[in-house]
Amino acid sequence: MKGISYRRYGGPEVLEYGELRDPKVGPDQVLVEVRAAAVNPVDWKCREGRLDAVLDAVFPVIPGWDVSGVVVRPGASVTEFEVGDEVIGYCREDFLSRGTLAEYVAAPVRTLARKPRNLSFEEAAGLPLAGLTAYQVLLKALEVERGETVLVHAAAGGVGSFAVQIAVHLGARVFGTAGERNHAYVRGLGGEPVSYGAGLAERVRGLAPDGVDAVFDTVGGDTLKASAGLLAPEGRLASIADPEVLSHGGRYCFVRPDAEDLAALSGLAEQGVVTVHVQDTFPLERAADAHRLSQEGRTRGKIVVTVADRQSEAGEAR
Repeated sequence: MKGISYRRYGGPEVLEYGELRDPKVGPDQVLVEVRAAAVNPVDWKCREGRLDAVLDAVFPVIPGWDVSGVVVRPGASVTEFEVGDEVIGYCREDFLSRGTLAEYVAAPVRTLARKPRNLSFEEAAGLPLAGLTAYQVLLKALEVERGETVLVHAAAGGVGSFAVQIAVHLGARVFGTAGERNHAYVRGLGGEPVSYGAGLAERVRGLAPDGVDAVFDTVGGDTLKASAGLLAPEGRLASIADPEVLSHGGRYCFVRPDAEDLAALSGLAEQGVVTVHVQDTFPLERAADAHRLSQEGRTRGKIVVTVADRQSEAGEAR
């Protein structure tokens, strides 16, 4: 099969496009023909070796944890899926090696759910990692309830845009930090945009004089420190960006593959509760350009890499 890999840590230039070994399919795995795979900030952080302290790399590494595609072969013990099923997955394992930026991936069944029928493969690929992150933080770490106020940082980004939509669905009043150019986008998600930068605390207090009930931090650093001072007396704080949140009495969260949560998220997408905005798409051979764009840090929604439909290609060849 063809795919993207890297043989050492480094910048986008270490990504190579070419022939790779076909994946083996274990008893608890599903061979998925990849139609699209999202690029997330964690992908290039892994490529640069920033997660080397917690995740072993078995080189060559195929990057990518998000996928949408079609089941080609279920493993011997898999009863959840059949050949031809359209699926999505957050295919993270406990080491770096067998990712989704390739024509096929052998995904653990615990990482998969059925693809939302109303989403394209490109849209569906953007849902798992970022959507699950928002879902798990809001429902399990922050335990957001109807009538509460929630502050979401970087509300126009991949995780932030899902967090705004899910928090609104839970019945919360949602404030989302974003640049001026993204204010209309945040309003369209159901949130109330707040400009970040100098004076942020004053702007938030103007909207919630008694403090906010929950803060979802996706930035860390000074933003996290400032957020701790915006909480109501019983407010909760969670961060996916900075372990220092623990020193502020908050929760540090790293998204987990969870088939049940992913199925629930897929259901929200089918109901129209959650939509996926795809900013840019790149063909598989240009995955390095997708990484470069992600590293610029100005993404609205998701960046997606597409893989050609081999059945369509065969039809065109005939």
